[in-house]
Amino acid sequence: MRIPPALRHRRFLIYWIGIVFAWAGTQMQLWSLLWHIRTLTDQPIALGTVGLIRVLPTILLSLLAGAAADTFNRRSVMFVTQSVMVLVSLSFGLLTVGGGLALWQIYALVGVQALAVTFDLPARQSLVPHLVPARELPNALSLQTMGFQVGGLAGPALSGVLIDRWGLQTAYLVSASCVAVMVLSLAALGAVGPGKETAARGRPWGMGLEAIRDGLRFTFRHPLILSSMFLDFLATLFTRADTLMPIIARDILGVGPVAYGWLSSAQAIGAALAGLLLSQAGEIRYQGRLLLVSVVMIGVGAVGFGLSRWFPLTMAALIVIGASDAVSSIIRNTLRQLQTPDRMRGRMVGVNQMFFMGGPQLGELKSGLLGQWLGVPLAVAAGGVACLLSVGWVARRWPQLAAYNGDEPVLIVGD
Repeated sequence: MRIPPALRHRRFLIYWIGIVFAWAGTQMQLWSLLWHIRTLTDQPIALGTVGLIRVLPTILLSLLAGAAADTFNRRSVMFVTQSVMVLVSLSFGLLTVGGGLALWQIYALVGVQALAVTFDLPARQSLVPHLVPARELPNALSLQTMGFQVGGLAGPALSGVLIDRWGLQTAYLVSASCVAVMVLSLAALGAVGPGKETAARGRPWGMGLEAIRDGLRFTFRHPLILSSMFLDFLATLFTRADTLMPIIARDILGVGPVAYGWLSSAQAIGAALAGLLLSQAGEIRYQGRLLLVSVVMIGVGAVGFGLSRWFPLTMAALIVIGASDAVSSIIRNTLRQLQTPDRMRGRMVGVNQMFFMGGPQLGELKSGLLGQWLGVPLAVAAGGVACLLSVGWVARRWPQLAAYNGDEPVLIVGD
């Protein structure tokens, strides 16, 4: 097996190691707090509320976060946001050690972290093109996705073991140490990319309304970016139900914390396998069609996930969802990065963030509400059916997406 080209670049390798640890810590914290909430209440809406809290900063501040990524040094923005995430995880752990965490405290800390994530993501996605040559960007983005999935596999699985043996406070504190690795990695990178204002020169911080309007105009006038954005939004809105996993584990499948950890890691297992295969692949043809097929498979997997009452079948359905989502994510991210000039990347990601982060979090809220009303299994399965219908609508509305091959002229600007 050959070493992926992007990993031969020292700075990308350092960044990639940080991503793996940071995402493992972030996922460890997320799945631990969901289990924590289930120990406090058995109401699906209490878990769905996590999605509502996480989506509010995304809706309200994503455009500003995108402009910030085009204005300030992206590495510096990430240094601040990742440091905040370390402090949030430490707070979870210390408050739990100190006598137990109340539900309102969990929600408050989730809100602080959601604010940091809103500013972190545009800076992170806009940073990668400065770490590798343009010709190796698709490979770097594939590896970044695989890094998230490796972290997403390790974090939840480890959280289940830590909760079972040493308690929730240990899982929270270990998650903080994992995210701290990302902070150290960013410090080791040195200067990366533009060091001063790059957007809307001559305006205070480059973050005026005109800069934000430019990002909106660019995104909504680009049919490939717009269609991939809506496809992702609808798929995640209809199928995302991660916050209900503690109920599925404890009340439907009847398993404990360790098995819960594996269920929480199942999507990452599928995604890591898909990312590994794609990182070794050569040129990928017919990318638009592959994108649509991958989202169809997400819908099929969600139906199976909702209807299953057998642990192995549930694991298999989640692995299918994870693998399909990884293929979708890699194609979408590569398309957007290659079709966007560097000066617009942060703002493009900021606009997209309202959809590709808003969709999953609104989906979690939707699943909590429907789970309260219809029951969790039916709510999840119905979402899978809706996802399948949405693929047909997007394919008809934007035929350019199905025709996208991946070798079209790109708009990438030299670093």
